[in-house]
Amino acid sequence: MREMGDADDHATALFPELARKELPTPVPGGASGVREPGELPAVSTGVLPYQRIKAHYQGGRIAATEPLAEDQIQPASLDLRLGAVAYRLQASFLPGHGSLVERKLDALSMAELDLSSPTVLERGCVYLAPLMERLRLPRGVSAKANPKSTTGRLDVFTRLITDGGVEFERVPDGYSGPLFAEIVPRTFSVIVQQGVRLSQLRFVRGNPPPTDSLLERLNEEKNLIVDEDGPAQADIRKGLKLSVNLRGRDAADVVGYRGRKNAPLIDMRRVDHYDPGDFWDEIRSLPGDRLILNPGDFYILGSRERVVVRPDCAAEMVPFDPTVGEFRIHYAGFFDPGFGYGDESDKGTRVVLEVRAHEVPFVIEHGQVVGRVVYSRLLEVPEKIYGASIGSSYQRQGLALSKQFRR
Repeated sequence: MREMGDADDHATALFPELARKELPTPVPGGASGVREPGELPAVSTGVLPYQRIKAHYQGGRIAATEPLAEDQIQPASLDLRLGAVAYRLQASFLPGHGSLVERKLDALSMAELDLSSPTVLERGCVYLAPLMERLRLPRGVSAKANPKSTTGRLDVFTRLITDGGVEFERVPDGYSGPLFAEIVPRTFSVIVQQGVRLSQLRFVRGNPPPTDSLLERLNEEKNLIVDEDGPAQADIRKGLKLSVNLRGRDAADVVGYRGRKNAPLIDMRRVDHYDPGDFWDEIRSLPGDRLILNPGDFYILGSRERVVVRPDCAAEMVPFDPTVGEFRIHYAGFFDPGFGYGDESDKGTRVVLEVRAHEVPFVIEHGQVVGRVVYSRLLEVPEKIYGASIGSSYQRQGLALSKQFRR
C-alpha cells in the first residue's frame, strides 16, 4: 500500500508533462486585455472560470478514468462523477495527516458495491465511493466541494474526502491524488450508478477572502437582491443575508415541502419522472406565517429574496450563525456566475433552502434570517454563464423540488 510520501511521484508518473509546463497567468481585463464599462478591476487571486478549469484538464491537472463530458465543466465549477464501486462503511471518517483513504477502508468497509449497474444506497447508511476524477493541482491552487443542488434537495448528504484530509469538502493547495465521496441518504433511499454526479468542485487561486466591501460595491452597480416590487435593500454583514418565505399570496399557496419517511426509491438518473405527492407533504400558508420544524424532518423552503450573481463573480450560501435558533440550513450551496442575472427587467432567482431542526422543535417565522450568501471574484469572466442556454436546471426557479420530480 502506498504511503502519502509516494503520492507526488505517482502523480508525476501519471502526468509527466506537468513537470515541464505551467498554465498561463490571468490576463488583466479578460482575454482581450480591455476592461468593459462597469467591470471590476482585474485580479490575480480568485475563483477559476470555465475556460481555466478546461485548461487544467487539457494540461493534465485534472484527470479521469473516462474523458470529461463537456457539460461537466460548469461556469465556475466541475461536476464530479461516481466511480465503478462504492463501499458500505461502519462509520464516517477522515484519513488525517499522512494517511491514505484506502488504509481506513481496510478497517471500516463492510461491503463492496458494484456501481457498473444501478445500485440502491439505503437511507441512514454510510457509503464511500472513489470518484472518476483525480487532481494534480499546481501550487497556489486549492479547491472546495459542495453537493450539487439536486443532491441537496433529495437530502443526500455528500462530502468530499482526499488522501491526508483533515477536513471534509476541502482540497488543499497543490493536492495530488484521488478524490472520494462520502454519501449518506437521509430521507430517501436512492438508486445510483457509475457516472452519476452528486457533488461539484470549485477551484481557487490564492486565498481571496470574501469581503463586505466587495458586496457593497457589487450591490451599488447592480442590486444583488430583488423582491416582487423590484430592487430591495440588501442587508450586508459578513455576507448578504437571506430570510425565509412562509407567506403565500393566499391560503392555497404552497410555501414549503416536508419529506416523507419510508417513501419509494428515487433513481437519481431520472428527470421529470416522479409524482411529488408520493414523496412530499405540501406546506401551505399557515396562520401567523410561522412553521414548527420537527427534529428529524427534512424541509424544502424558499428564500424571501431573489438573488443576482454577476457574470464576473461566484457565490456560495453558508449557514447563518447557529446561535440564532435550533435549526440550520442543511447544505451550503454554490451559485455559478450568471445565476439570476439578466437585463434590467430580470427579477433574480429565489434560493431554495434545505432545512433541518436540531434536537428540539423550533418555530421559524416569515422573514427570519436563515443564511448568508458570500460572493467571490472570478479570475476573469467565464466563456459560458449559468442559464437555460447551457442546460441549467434552476435558473428561474420558484420553490422547486429536485429535477427528478414532475413539475
